[in-house]
Amino acid sequence: MFWVDEIVDKIIETYPNLDEFIIRDEKTLSGPVHVGSLRGVVIHGIITQVLNERGKKAKFVFEFNDFDPMDGMPKELEGKGFDEHMGKPLYTVPAPDGNAENFAEYYGQTFLGVINEIGFRPEVPHAKDAYKSGKMNKWIEIGLTKNNEIREIYKRISGSEKPEHWSPVAVVCEKCGKIGSTDVISFDGEKVKYVCAKHKVKWAIGCEHEGEISPYNGNAKLTWKVEWPAKWDVYNVTIEGSGKDHNAAGGSHNIGEAICKEISHTNIPFNVPYEFFLIGGKKMSASKGLGQSARDIANLVPPEILRYLMIAKKPNQPIEFDPEGDTIPRLFDQHDSAAKWYFEKGEKDVMQTDLARSFELCQLSDKKPTERYLPRFSQLVFIMQIPRLDVYEEMAKIKGSELSDADKEEIDLRMKYAKIWLESFAPDKYKYELQDALPEMAKELTDLQKQFIKALSDKLESVEWDGELIHGNIHEIVKGNEDYTPKDCFQAVYKLFLAKEYGPQVGWFLSALDKDFVINRLQEAVK
Repeated sequence: MFWVDEIVDKIIETYPNLDEFIIRDEKTLSGPVHVGSLRGVVIHGIITQVLNERGKKAKFVFEFNDFDPMDGMPKELEGKGFDEHMGKPLYTVPAPDGNAENFAEYYGQTFLGVINEIGFRPEVPHAKDAYKSGKMNKWIEIGLTKNNEIREIYKRISGSEKPEHWSPVAVVCEKCGKIGSTDVISFDGEKVKYVCAKHKVKWAIGCEHEGEISPYNGNAKLTWKVEWPAKWDVYNVTIEGSGKDHNAAGGSHNIGEAICKEISHTNIPFNVPYEFFLIGGKKMSASKGLGQSARDIANLVPPEILRYLMIAKKPNQPIEFDPEGDTIPRLFDQHDSAAKWYFEKGEKDVMQTDLARSFELCQLSDKKPTERYLPRFSQLVFIMQIPRLDVYEEMAKIKGSELSDADKEEIDLRMKYAKIWLESFAPDKYKYELQDALPEMAKELTDLQKQFIKALSDKLESVEWDGELIHGNIHEIVKGNEDYTPKDCFQAVYKLFLAKEYGPQVGWFLSALDKDFVINRLQEAVK
């Protein structure tokens, strides 16, 4: 059974009498949102989708966290006058483009655009509104009056010792507008005394103002580890997963659970822990500049393929992604394999059934997908780079029949993304240029390689010009001489036609070229 269906079974078993579910996720909008953040979005979105498939009423809520302080500078804004806003709530910082409502909305709308493109339409509340409307007032009071109990939970669960004057509540300074630099001194039940400390944090400088203000209705906010269980309560959350770091022993989820059980006596949502999204073996991080933004990657692959990337693996398995490596061609191949099993009419084993389900869930529409020819990405990339080749003609040859309009539509779509990948990320081994003249590398051929090329030239003159037949004849020649190795023989061909030591599958590659051109080049190389 596919992982989403297993999780939904467990959810329904946990809440047998519940028909309405709130599935929640959030993102602090402190800069460009990295593609790794889509993992949580897709996990929550797919769970919502499958619950609705089962006849339940499920709503996906994705909160724009715009009340956190600006505590880091996006690289593209360095030296552009944003330093003065460090420490202010994100919704009070101006938008970088001068057009969006504020800083958080500028980055949030870009991310929401990607979320919508891959087929999810969550409800999008804003953190500032939850605070300003008074919905968080109860929890602000808990933070101010139960700070000692919360401090004890921190120490017991995570080993973190907070000073006696510590408070999980931070006030927005009335003078400088910063929230990251303030410390609560006391609370009399109605107002808090606070100070905007100059050096409380490294990333913001407080103005040293001392004031007194009501902490309610948006004048203050909770620290993350208390704010999280507060939001579970305020949004009446049924299901909310989170990343591996939050679910580590002594982590923020453990602290949130303890606060719910011991202090607020409120609901703990069904948890779906998930692994990191890795690039080059490292967790993707906005603050460290690792990886690409969700917008960048959404521009690089079709929406269905991006969904497939996010759902193909179980939540407890990391996703490794590198747009500059083999990931993109492999991703298309894996998606196409899943599509094959979806359209397969015969019996399927468990793995094949799961692949079919993964393809079904990566569709953007409730309508059943139409079967069409899915050209192999790596082959398409090669054909596009050889000017003398007509893409439709070559793809029809590979398909073995005439292309339908749907086939051509799919080819056009993949060509669009292949062009972007080639221009921006593709490694050299995927970049080819057919050599019009015999390249200098031909001089590097060994006597044994020349012997092979001569045998190949003679053999191909009488071979039907078909990729599989050509490939089979090449292997016959290689097997017929114990001194030949496939690597040396294939390299000889690539050197003559591409001036490289590597290339696409040899038989298919040669079949895509004119027969006379191929034989003439082989003969020229051994004169």
